[in-house]
Amino acid sequence: MRTISPALHFAPELLLAAQGIRVAFFDVDGVLTDGGLYFSEHGESLKRFSTLDGHGLKLLKMAGITPAVITGRDSRPLRMRLEALGIGHASFGTEDKKPAAQAILDELGVGWEAAAAMGDDWPDLSVMQCCAFASAPAGAHAQARALAHYVTRAAGGFGAAREFCDLLLVAGGHYATLLERATGHTR
Repeated sequence: MRTISPALHFAPELLLAAQGIRVAFFDVDGVLTDGGLYFSEHGESLKRFSTLDGHGLKLLKMAGITPAVITGRDSRPLRMRLEALGIGHASFGTEDKKPAAQAILDELGVGWEAAAAMGDDWPDLSVMQCCAFASAPAGAHAQARALAHYVTRAAGGFGAAREFCDLLLVAGGHYATLLERATGHTR
């Protein structure tokens, strides 16, 4: 049987910048989804989520990093997905995202220096700017990419959030342990 070693490698300066993160904020449209707005013939809102991203959010929780969602939209499919993932910290229909993030930080007793954020457009910039570490998915608006410490290779809704989660897990020293637990192997 082959041993499984971590296959991810990030630049040392990224890992240093992402150390000590205890909460990670995520936008939804363009980050956890592809950013498209889908409506059924009855006007029902539909969303497509990546299972890779969902597992990344679960891994953050397992590592003691709290995933939180702050989104300008609200929908039943989104609430169902977050409930299925066990995401307990979320703000829906939020135009001004920084106060919502501050409220979550206050509730958790965490400061901005232990927060990270992933966003893709102007409404996310205030949170990204305040956090110790910021990321944007490939295809994000130029301002979000310029503010980000890390721009993912994957697009929003297609593994970008997982890539961000993996970076945080590697930086926090959790990735190898979680991989060993998932595969039943030790190094």
